[in-house]
Amino acid sequence: MSEPISLNRDAWDLFEKLCGAAESLRLGVSRGSLGEHLVDAGAAHPGGIEAGRRIAEICMGGLGRVTLAHDAALARWPLTLAVASSRPVFACLASQYAGWSLAHEKFFALGSGPARALARKEKLFEELGYADRADHAVLVLESAKPPPAAIVEKVATDCGLAPDRLGIIYAPTQSLAGAVQVVARVLEVALHKAHELHFPLDRIRDGAAAAPLAPPHPDFITAMGRTNDAIIFGGRVHLFVTGPEDEAKALAERLPSATSRDYGRPFAEIFRAVKGDFYAIDGALFSPAAAIVTALDTGRSFHAGQLDPANLDIAFD
Repeated sequence: MSEPISLNRDAWDLFEKLCGAAESLRLGVSRGSLGEHLVDAGAAHPGGIEAGRRIAEICMGGLGRVTLAHDAALARWPLTLAVASSRPVFACLASQYAGWSLAHEKFFALGSGPARALARKEKLFEELGYADRADHAVLVLESAKPPPAAIVEKVATDCGLAPDRLGIIYAPTQSLAGAVQVVARVLEVALHKAHELHFPLDRIRDGAAAAPLAPPHPDFITAMGRTNDAIIFGGRVHLFVTGPEDEAKALAERLPSATSRDYGRPFAEIFRAVKGDFYAIDGALFSPAAAIVTALDTGRSFHAGQLDPANLDIAFD
């Protein structure tokens, strides 16, 4: 009998390799006040594209592959991140999704990565029916500074581990590594929208997606906007699903970002217009620009949406 999937066990192996390559990847590796393992991937240490690519795979609990290539689909922005997983629900929703809100005094960050599957603090895990068991945990934070001791203690307690069993990676969105690991969520964003559309997750058997690497920007809102726009205007996804083909067709038609009432402006502009209130933005916007859904039971594929290079140019330039 095969050993049960452990997102944290596999991610910890990748985390140790990341730490071992810290010098070549321009990372800062240290221990926090409670003994936690810290990796600075873009704050006081510069990090870079390869660091971000590896962090993205750690975010997926070792169940995803992230590659960097040149793609002719977007002539002005050919550098593309391609993401694939044969266990996309676990890799994306149980691990990569930034669903753990962590706040203490002036510190706030959304936690992603496999530590979420140990803590299970989100309602989503009731639907996924998955609980990890591991003696280490890895958490990834979009942050320009490491978490304070109170957050580390909370994460350790919620994961049922001692703090020295935690690996915490942090990188601001304005950094190269930060931009890479956010854009590499293009498949996760599609899975999350499928979930919001109430498509049965157990029928999503495989998936792959791609999006252009967003050029970083020193301003946080601009940088965040670009990483979102990389997916909204330049992302494409291919999901392979079981079940009736009319439901596969309906999923394809509803997945693209252009179905949102907020589609058509750079994300940073939308964000500023709603004064930073994410909940005021139509959730349908958070999705790739183009989608293909293949109905495995019949072999038919359904296409919807299209890339939007004009709007991508406005966002990236």
